[in-house]
Amino acid sequence: MSELSELSELSEPVHEELIEGFGTVRIRPLDPHAAADAEVVHGWVGQERASFWGMNGLTRDQVAGIYAHMDTLDTHHAFLVLRDATPVALLQTYEPEADRVGECYDVLPGDIGIHLLLAPAGPEGGRPGWTSALVGVVASYVFRTLGRRRVVVDPDVRNGKAMARFLRQGFTAGPVVVLPEVDLPDVYIPEKKAQLAFLSRG
Repeated sequence: MSELSELSELSEPVHEELIEGFGTVRIRPLDPHAAADAEVVHGWVGQERASFWGMNGLTRDQVAGIYAHMDTLDTHHAFLVLRDATPVALLQTYEPEADRVGECYDVLPGDIGIHLLLAPAGPEGGRPGWTSALVGVVASYVFRTLGRRRVVVDPDVRNGKAMARFLRQGFTAGPVVVLPEVDLPDVYIPEKKAQLAFLSRG
């Protein structure tokens, strides 16, 4: 079995959508115990372009451990987004009231937080329309499949590219906040100055 086949068959998708001219996009749970998933995610989060995810320099086992811990939570979830059989993004969803961002804004019923990391471009370079397509599928998943009313994102204030990407997709900028440090036995997350942005269901 090829690595791509292994990736595509690991678990059932929670959302699937055919986008004309782009392909079939599937969102399926990340399996941190599967070598193929761990390898892909480690390759993405270890790159300099993903430095704001805070995992540069970690080993594959350390990254897998972080997602294994997340897999034990009812409030935080990780997914791989695949275009046809190829992984193209890492999606994390979370309940804002169970996350440090919930200390920094007034959480409304129906809110959901997301983190989205797009796969690096291949040798062919930039991929016009990919961001719009993938964010559109994620929005469809959280609004239609999950029935949520509003998405909140919290990119690092230094990550201007991510913020510009969200604004182009219809998000509205919110306040700049300081997300407090998280220091628990299983996880440590340093303080972060973040730019909040919101997308409401149309």
